[in-house]
Amino acid sequence: MALDPALALFWLKKTVSILVQPPVAPLLLTVAGLLLVPRRRRAGLMLAWLGVAATLLLSTPASVGWLLRGLETAPVVDAAALRQAQAIVVLGAGKRRHAPEYGGETVNRLALERLRYAARLARQTGLPVLVSGGAPTGTMAEAILMKVALEEDFRVPVRWVEKASLDTQQNARFSAEPLRAAGVSRILLVTHAAHMPRAQAAFEAAGLQVIPAPTAWLGGPGAGDQVLEELPGPTSAYAGWYAVHEWLGLLAYRLTR
Repeated sequence: MALDPALALFWLKKTVSILVQPPVAPLLLTVAGLLLVPRRRRAGLMLAWLGVAATLLLSTPASVGWLLRGLETAPVVDAAALRQAQAIVVLGAGKRRHAPEYGGETVNRLALERLRYAARLARQTGLPVLVSGGAPTGTMAEAILMKVALEEDFRVPVRWVEKASLDTQQNARFSAEPLRAAGVSRILLVTHAAHMPRAQAAFEAAGLQVIPAPTAWLGGPGAGDQVLEELPGPTSAYAGWYAVHEWLGLLAYRLTR
C-alpha cells in the first residue's frame, strides 16, 4: 500500500501534539524527574514537582480560565452580522468510530455542539451550509457524517460537503474552492469559541471574509458548570487541554505561514 504523505504528516502532528500537551507532557516531566532522583536528587525532585505543578495548573479553573481568555475573544454573532453573510461554514471536530446505535460511525460531541448551532443559524437566516472534515481514521469522512446529522436530526439541508481536509488550514483551503465557485466571499464560520482565532485566521488567509459565529464557550462569565468551579476537576482539566491545544496550534500556524 502506498504511503499517503498528507496522512503521514497528519499522524506525525497528532503524535507530537499528544506528547507536548496535558496530561502526557506533565506526566513525562514527573517520570523524568523521578528517574533522575538517584543520580541528581535535587534536580530530579524539582523536575518531578514541576510536572505535578503543571498538572494542577492545567486542571484548576482559575488558571485554565486565564488561558481561555486570550482565545475566546469573538463575541456572539448579532443580527446585523448575520445579514451580511452569504453562507454558513461549520467545521468538523472528530467522530465516534463505535456508534452501534447509529449503525457504525457518527459525529462526536464536539462536532455535535457545532452542528447544533449551525442548524439554528441556518434556520434563522436561510443561508446555504457547507460542512468540512476529512477521514483521518476509518472510511467515512467527517463531513459525510456531519451532513447526515444536519439533514436527518436537525432537518437542515447541506449544500456543500468538503471531505478531503485533515486540519484547520486544509478546512479553509479546500472549503474556499466551492464557495468561490458559487460566488460566496462572506461566510458565517461556526466552530468552538476557543478554536475561532485559529480557524478565522486560516479562512481569511484562504481569501474569505469571516464573520465569526462561535459556540460552546469553555470559560468566561456564564460558563458556570464548565470551568468556574473552584477546585480542579475533570471538566476543567478537559478545558485546560483544549486551551493548550489551541495555543500550540496558533503557534504552529504562525511558524508555518
